[in-house]
Amino acid sequence: MYDPSDPRSTLSSASPSVASPLPDVFAAADFGLFYEEAPQERGPTGPTWYIRGQSILVAYTEASAGSVLSRDDQIDEYAVLLPNRETLATITAKAGTRDVEGNSLAFVPPGDSRIEILTGGTVVRIFTTRSADLVEKCPNQEAYEEPRANIPALEPWPPPDDGFKLRVYSLDVPPEPGRFGRIWRCTTLMINVLDPQIGPRDITKLSPHHHDDFEQCSLALEGSFIHHLRWPWTPDMNAWRDDEHVHVQSPSVTIIPPPAVHTTRGMDPGVNQLVDIFAPPRRDFSEKSGWVLNAGEYPIPVGVRD
Repeated sequence: MYDPSDPRSTLSSASPSVASPLPDVFAAADFGLFYEEAPQERGPTGPTWYIRGQSILVAYTEASAGSVLSRDDQIDEYAVLLPNRETLATITAKAGTRDVEGNSLAFVPPGDSRIEILTGGTVVRIFTTRSADLVEKCPNQEAYEEPRANIPALEPWPPPDDGFKLRVYSLDVPPEPGRFGRIWRCTTLMINVLDPQIGPRDITKLSPHHHDDFEQCSLALEGSFIHHLRWPWTPDMNAWRDDEHVHVQSPSVTIIPPPAVHTTRGMDPGVNQLVDIFAPPRRDFSEKSGWVLNAGEYPIPVGVRD
């Protein structure tokens, strides 16, 4: 249920449809509260926190100047988010090297890659859980030992017509009426860097909704948020879960499982900055003309309009 002023109210998935069968057991949300939890890695690179969903994995690093983050034989594309303007990096991957300014997003091709952090700052790497070595670092990996039956196995979208290569995008994209956030996609991920919210969100314009068969990963970069979560009732009361209203600070990650009804309210008087992550890319967002800012670079599966 979206407020009419929310661009998502025009999504095809926002219209009533045949209900999907509900699971027998509802999964809980996962929270990575990096601001109060110990990192999973410490060292000269800087502290790194990990958390996973069924398909999505986030590695959040407060990187030191001169440090290097590398991947060998990476199985699929991954994303590198440099949210702060002062953070500069050099990324080397298949087909070349790019100097990358802060306030940007990069998609890194499969294979070997290297991220050299020239000036220290926040580096967020976003992977799929096909990266088995990183899954082992996640403190919540046991929650996914039994795959969620209502989430299909990850199927990457078609590769780019011009082949895999390093692709870099500035986050300096002004808001546009009718467009929801700033969305980019690759073969494995969809990243929506939401427009910053200044001050607490209007409680008369929230957006409670649910997803039938995909999870949502919400990365809080600045400010604080209350994630309001509600699970369906079924005939079997043993499957019921209590509502949750979880107030998280930044930095943090919240993994919202389907089919939980959810809406999020920014709470701080200043900037509240959230990034929503999906794997694979969302079909409904890709159907909206102009929403995916790099849509021309990545083909879409048959049956999906661009």
